Amino acid sequence: MSWRVVAITSCAKLDYKMNYLVVRTADETKRISLTEISTLIIESTGVSFTAYLMSELLKRKINVIMCDEKRYPQGVLLPLSGSFDTSYKIRQQIAWKEDTKKSVWQEIVKKKICGQAAVLDSLNSENKKRGNLLRSYISEVEPGDITNREGHAAKVYFNDLFGKEFSRDKECTENTALNYGYGILLSAFAREIACSGYITQIGIFHNNVHNSLNLACDLMEPFRPFVDKLVIDARFEEFGHDEKVKVVQILNQIVSIENNNNYLINAIKIYSRSVLDSLSEDNVLLLKFPDYEL
Repeated sequence: MSWRVVAITSCAKLDYKMNYLVVRTADETKRISLTEISTLIIESTGVSFTAYLMSELLKRKINVIMCDEKRYPQGVLLPLSGSFDTSYKIRQQIAWKEDTKKSVWQEIVKKKICGQAAVLDSLNSENKKRGNLLRSYISEVEPGDITNREGHAAKVYFNDLFGKEFSRDKECTENTALNYGYGILLSAFAREIACSGYITQIGIFHNNVHNSLNLACDLMEPFRPFVDKLVIDARFEEFGHDEKVKVVQILNQIVSIENNNNYLINAIKIYSRSVLDSLSEDNVLLLKFPDYEL
C-alpha cells in the first residue's frame, strides 16, 4: 500500500530507474520505490524531472503537487485518462440529476458541520457548548443547503477557534497554515476524481466558471476539520519548512471510515468513490463518510 509523502524542497534532478524515483542533489543521490509513494510534492522551482518519470508517475496515479515560488500548492499533475471508461463516466457526470446533487450536497454539509463540532468538542468545555450549537444547525440543512447553514456554522466555528476578530480573508499565520493544508487536500481529491474517470471542472455545488477544480472543492469539505484540528493544536508562530512538513503529514493520519482504520489519503479514496457512485447511481445511501475521533 502506498503511504509515503515525499517532498522535494531544494534544487534537484528527478528521474526514473527500475521502479524507483531517483533524487539527485549536489550532495547526494537517493532512491525511493514508487510503490511506496502516495504523494510527491515539488516545493522548489529549482527541480527538474524527466519525461520518463512523469509518465510513470501518471501511470501509477501518484499524487503530484506542484508549488509556486512561494512554496504553496499551485497545481496537480493529473492523468489524461484515469479510467478505462472515462468517456462513459463523463457522460454520466454531465447527466447527474439535480435532485441527487442537492441531496448529496446536503449530506456533505451536514457531515462537515459534524466535524467542526467535533473539533470544538476537543478543545474545552466552553467550546463544547458551541459545538452543540453547531449540531443544532445539522437538522436545519436542506437539500442544496439553500438556507446556507454551512456559512452560519463556519462563522460560529472560526470565531470560536481563533477569536471574534478572525476572518478567513485576514493575512495571518493561521490562515497561511489552513490554506496550505486545504491545498494539500484539494490536490488529493482532484487526483481521486481523475483516477475514477471523472473531470474536476463539473461540480455539484461549486460552479465557478474560472475554477477548474469545482468538484474537488465540493468533495473536500468534510475533510477540512482534520486540517483545522491540526492547525489549532500546533499553534504555529510562523509557517516555514518544518511547519509545512507537519501539515503534509496529515495525509498519513489514521482515521476511521466504515468502521476500519485507514490512512487519511486512503479514506479520501473510499469517501470520494462513494460520492461519485452515489451521484452516478442516484443513491445517497452509498455515501461513506469519515468518523471524527479528534
